[in-house]
Amino acid sequence: MFTTPRIAIAGAGLGGLVCARVLQQHGVPVTVYEGETHPHSRSQGGTLDIDEDTGQAALRAAGLFDQFLALSRPEGQEWRLYDRHASLIRHDQAGEGDLSRPEIDRGQLRALLLDSLAPGTVRWGHSVRAVTPLPHGAARLHHHDRTVEEFDLVIGADGAWSRVRSALSDAQPSYAGVTMVEAHFDDVDHRHPGIAHLVGRGTMTAKAGRRSLVLQRNSNGHVRAYVTFRGPQDWHAGLDLADTEAVRARLLAQYQGWHESLLDILRENEGGFINRPVFALPVPHSWQRVPGITLLGDAAHLMPPAGVGANLALLDGAELARAVIDHSAIDAALDAYESVMLPRAADNAKTAEQMLTTLMPDTDSDEAAFPETLWPSGTLPDPHPAHTS
Repeated sequence: MFTTPRIAIAGAGLGGLVCARVLQQHGVPVTVYEGETHPHSRSQGGTLDIDEDTGQAALRAAGLFDQFLALSRPEGQEWRLYDRHASLIRHDQAGEGDLSRPEIDRGQLRALLLDSLAPGTVRWGHSVRAVTPLPHGAARLHHHDRTVEEFDLVIGADGAWSRVRSALSDAQPSYAGVTMVEAHFDDVDHRHPGIAHLVGRGTMTAKAGRRSLVLQRNSNGHVRAYVTFRGPQDWHAGLDLADTEAVRARLLAQYQGWHESLLDILRENEGGFINRPVFALPVPHSWQRVPGITLLGDAAHLMPPAGVGANLALLDGAELARAVIDHSAIDAALDAYESVMLPRAADNAKTAEQMLTTLMPDTDSDEAAFPETLWPSGTLPDPHPAHTS
């Protein structure tokens, strides 16, 4: 091993945390800077399906696979597809012992990763304002409090609106033409039996043309709904998004003619609605090497939700850490990492783009377009592209 490098990670999301974990396992110190003030300052999002070839491989590399399995829900791989009349079109269930894509709440997985790190690794309430390259390969990290620090490697794991990205690329996320409006149900089996019946043990999608309704079962009887439609980003023009009843009325008008049991998804939610427009980076997104700076997860390859975002972030983090451990110089490590990560990300982003176009066409046809090649069994959407990777 070469002289121990000074490494900073911007962002305490899944990708940044698994990178820190693998580095620490091999004796490489690292500091994670996170703008949130504590681990529970906001909801961490819904359920994730962790793929055996990507996310699970990263968790194995981090020595956390068994702990992950103990928290995961293999039964959550169940998926139901309905048309707008609530007729069941397809029903997939995992076979006994199938662990190809078990579900886990994002918050549970993040807590597992946080607990695996040495105390003090994450510096909460320390957001990164910018990063600038320095001569001889180092990088200067600028904090929002105007203090600066220098590192041999700064890793941008700071999500869709990454501040680190601008050191490498002028690219910015753009609206993908699709919006998700999130809603919540608690104690669903007792308080919302109709919703529980629709979602089963995993995920359900009801689809017609450019509109869909998605339910995802989380742990502890919680279900998240995603009212998903193609349209302008300002679909809510003239509407106060904090006015739950006004938002409900607007959505019910959009889904007029759908089956009453599906409309209950819009009627029965607990709390308000959360507007989540879908953004994506250009495809492909790449950059010329800047010594001492790189990206992972959504900071590197934000794409429409297609069930791969969190998995790729985890794999990026583990592979980047491994490259640092295996190479005698940071630049060689970045060569090894980026030469694999960038083409992989481009391939997945193209598929995600195709999937979004197929699932959310600019038409109101009732035809349900879910070809096997674009929506394989168990591939579930990750509807939080704006979250830190």
